[in-house]
Amino acid sequence: PMGSERTEMRKRQMSMTQETPGTAQAQLSTGNRGSNACCFCWCCCCSCSCLTVRNQDEERARRTSHELQAEGIPNCEESPAPTLEEVNAWAQSFDKLMLTPAGRNAFREFLRTEFSEENMLFWMACEELKQESNKSVIEEKARLIYEDYISILSPKEVSLDSRVREVINRNMLEPSQHTFDDAQLQIYTLMHRDSYPRFMNSAIYKDLLQSLSEKPTE
Repeated sequence: PMGSERTEMRKRQMSMTQETPGTAQAQLSTGNRGSNACCFCWCCCCSCSCLTVRNQDEERARRTSHELQAEGIPNCEESPAPTLEEVNAWAQSFDKLMLTPAGRNAFREFLRTEFSEENMLFWMACEELKQESNKSVIEEKARLIYEDYISILSPKEVSLDSRVREVINRNMLEPSQHTFDDAQLQIYTLMHRDSYPRFMNSAIYKDLLQSLSEKPTE
């Protein structure tokens, strides 16, 4: 019986290798396109190595997409160097810190050290969205914001509660400049209550304050 099984298996393998040239060429061309055709394997399980490789390729493509989008984000906003008065004002309120590009740059640098820079990036993207008036541009920017900061698949996902996420999902049916207003306010509040106090006690802020204090007046 074992001999007959081996003979039958060899017949099946030979029949597969004796395909017409057209069929072989079609399989080769679809393989070059990265199709989801799997290799010839006798098992029917989902752990085939072809599936694993394909999933890895798809994940790599998603990461590349996010990395390319991140390349378009400048490391900081253009702004003149802050004055001593401005830096002192940042300690008075979070609103004063966020009003100036120099303040946002310093705070963003601090958030980067805490691996929470996405909060500032999301807030800035929402501010940029509010300036748009073209419907198609609004829809495209809203989609990118959702993919970058709202989607659970994004490495830059911000922390939002379920209520706000439901609001966003409803708003995305017809995006506008105010699609993410509730989410932006929640992230602003989070940065204010959680990150801002630590920023005021950080070396980044204290070193900047000291350097400006020691700078001779002209």
